[in-house]
Amino acid sequence: MRVLLKRILCATDFSDFSNHAIPYGIALAREFKARLYVSHVIDLSSAAIYGEAVFALEEQQSRMTSYAHSEMKRLMGQESLDWEPLITVGNPANEIARMAAEKQVDLAVATSHGRAGLRRIILGSVTERLMRTLPCPLLVVRSPERGFLTPATQAIQLKKILVGCDFSPDSSLAFEYGLSLAQEFQADLHLAHVLEPPVYDDLIKPTESRENFRQRLKKTVQEKLSTIVPEEARTWCNPVTSILAGLPHEELIKYAVVNDIDLIVLGVRGHSLVETLFVGSTTDRVLRRAPCPVLSVQPTGHVK
Repeated sequence: MRVLLKRILCATDFSDFSNHAIPYGIALAREFKARLYVSHVIDLSSAAIYGEAVFALEEQQSRMTSYAHSEMKRLMGQESLDWEPLITVGNPANEIARMAAEKQVDLAVATSHGRAGLRRIILGSVTERLMRTLPCPLLVVRSPERGFLTPATQAIQLKKILVGCDFSPDSSLAFEYGLSLAQEFQADLHLAHVLEPPVYDDLIKPTESRENFRQRLKKTVQEKLSTIVPEEARTWCNPVTSILAGLPHEELIKYAVVNDIDLIVLGVRGHSLVETLFVGSTTDRVLRRAPCPVLSVQPTGHVK
């Protein structure tokens, strides 16, 4: 499967951090000759809490819309690519997902603040909600220093792509995206499966030692990883396969750091051979702590 990106949506709230998504949207739109939608959602819910603000909401909305248009023009500068502003009012996650569905977007780009613990629970995360409500894959970036754009030219420089493989249908779809992007940018493709001991304990035979079981399991997983890449792809791709052990999000993040990975690709709703392995929380945690952008993939048109 070759990934075709014809329509890309880039979301921003105009904060300096959120604006990091814009260069990625531009670079990908250039690379794939895609139409770029730059979206901003005006959230008036906080203003409505205060009685004095309620009466001025219409005027406030008009003023914010004008500001959004001018800010988008400033951010896009003299870019000559095909782009369109999308400005709406409402709940940010809901509106972005709606616009993505309405415009039949192939990829959305957003940033993550990487919040964790109580702060994340209280403040929530628009990006993490988008991961589950968007009808398309979501590319999450953190900062220019931790990305795959060259600082000087803002060109895409993807050298190493890591795909988390748990052999589920969603993981397989993530692999297809990873393989296609590796071919598109001539990048090395790393495939990793994480063995989480409690998940696999039920597979140990009564007469089998734990060490023999580990060896048998590793061999089975290695064979699966080795055969996942189609023969025709091996003419240009020499996949690197790895079997890791521990907590999935921790092992994937460590692997990405040690191997200087440029992009991590994960399925959103994957399941392991036995029970849930790459569940939402795993992808959430990778998003918050990854040393590079993360592409979360789920079936096109799927909305929870």
